[in-house]
Amino acid sequence: MFKSTEVFERAHTCDAYDIRINGTGISKYPGRLRIIPMEQPSAKQHVQSVVHHSKLFQGLIYLVGQKEVYFEDSDMTYPFRQRRYFYYLSGVNEPGCHLIYDIEHDYLTLYIPPISPQTVIWVGRGSTMDEAKDKYDVDAVRLTTSLNDDIYHRINHSPCHQRIFYVLHKDQLPPTLPSFDPPLEIDTWTLITALNRSRAIKSPHEISLIRQAINISSIAHRSILHHITSLRSEAEIHALFLDICISHGAESQAYTPIVASGLNASTLHYTKNNDLLKGRGSVCMDAGCEWKCYSSDITRTFPINETGWASRETENIYQIVQEMQERCIEQLKPGIRYLDLHILAHRVAAKGLIRLGIFKHDVDVDAVIDIGASKAFFPHGLGHHMGLEVHDVSSTPLLGFEQKRRQEFWVDQMAKNVYPKAEDDIDLSCSSHNIRTSTTLSKVDAGLLEENMVLTVEPGIYFSPYALYEIYLPDPAFAQMVDIEILERYMHVGGVRIEDDVLITTEGYENLTLAPKGREMLDIIRDGGKCKHGDDCFLRF
Repeated sequence: MFKSTEVFERAHTCDAYDIRINGTGISKYPGRLRIIPMEQPSAKQHVQSVVHHSKLFQGLIYLVGQKEVYFEDSDMTYPFRQRRYFYYLSGVNEPGCHLIYDIEHDYLTLYIPPISPQTVIWVGRGSTMDEAKDKYDVDAVRLTTSLNDDIYHRINHSPCHQRIFYVLHKDQLPPTLPSFDPPLEIDTWTLITALNRSRAIKSPHEISLIRQAINISSIAHRSILHHITSLRSEAEIHALFLDICISHGAESQAYTPIVASGLNASTLHYTKNNDLLKGRGSVCMDAGCEWKCYSSDITRTFPINETGWASRETENIYQIVQEMQERCIEQLKPGIRYLDLHILAHRVAAKGLIRLGIFKHDVDVDAVIDIGASKAFFPHGLGHHMGLEVHDVSSTPLLGFEQKRRQEFWVDQMAKNVYPKAEDDIDLSCSSHNIRTSTTLSKVDAGLLEENMVLTVEPGIYFSPYALYEIYLPDPAFAQMVDIEILERYMHVGGVRIEDDVLITTEGYENLTLAPKGREMLDIIRDGGKCKHGDDCFLRF
């Protein structure tokens, strides 16, 4: 008898291993356990990558880690979350630390706070200097009480032309930075630009951590499917997902889980998660945990009954979204412009909605695309980078926006603001401006995929009463394309989204996501409906 709990009982005792479940999961037994040693982290490699991308040869790089932060008018602290740029260059997940890298001498120094007896008594101590030196990939560890003197010494003994201090933001300078003559040059642009470029390409160690987060989240998604027929509310789904992740060693979520049943799924980032499932046909669950600060991001839409989809309309929409995702994923490889796949997803959606009659049968796909009508149903981007942030950074965003662009466009009508023509080098899928009426000057570009990027592919189709009845249908150009009677038959669907996390490889891609979908998903729900969830249940927690 295989219980998924056995997998992660072992995980607690072997943090340096990548734990994978192999198998289809269609049967009662999800697969065999495979333990793969993880490559050890290298903060120095990350620092050297940043220096390479920024072409820096001298000066100091300084980063400050996150302190413990108290709630306003309270003696209680927020849950600690390390600054992600700091973690990327240090691997340190402890509060109150600082980091200095001497570029010329390739020397990385970590500064940790002195151990406070009061802190030890109340919450336990952090690392000692010896422990930190052994634990982290740095050249030296010193106490934060030495920080200002060390900065003064390093800069004061440097030639004037090397007195450059690289920081992320002006409000993240050392607490009492000494003054120098001539004045120290503070650079707040070079470092963050190089960090964004470096973080977009994941190292083998980073990929192993992301894979582990995805594995745990996939187990949790699978368990939700197995138990869904016995759950009564969005809150119970949410609670079970957290329970499984935490019991498997993933204490933090990469973002607030979205558990949206019925019409709630028409809200893209619905997080109330407090409605009953009674009378609902399906659930859209977007949830992913973190593993050692690295994210996962998985969405599944599924029926709540063991008999399958509650309506033919929901199944029809699911099939379109599934085709959108499959068509886009199969195109992934280095050199591909992700924006083109976003356009492809819109074309598949438009064709599917025409086939169903939501867009009238005599409407041409190109006409739908030309006026941006498909964005009424697919209003967000196809995906994003993923890593230390669930929406991770990069030097060139996957779908466009940056400061320096080749072309400029005045966007002053629904048609162009909603969706770009295929031949335009423009994408406004992530625009926060008013969908119909904004007049926005946008300079737009889109980057190419590269090996070892990790990104999401998350198409969706939604039936938002507000978006459709208040924004789109009042526009004659949109309304004349839509069969209102058929549209209203589909409004109960709410929304369908399917999201996988994908690694770009040398010649293509690897889908890292193990959470079931499609036929396998329905089989697990059906089998779960027959299970009494007793002691012999393979997903009993």
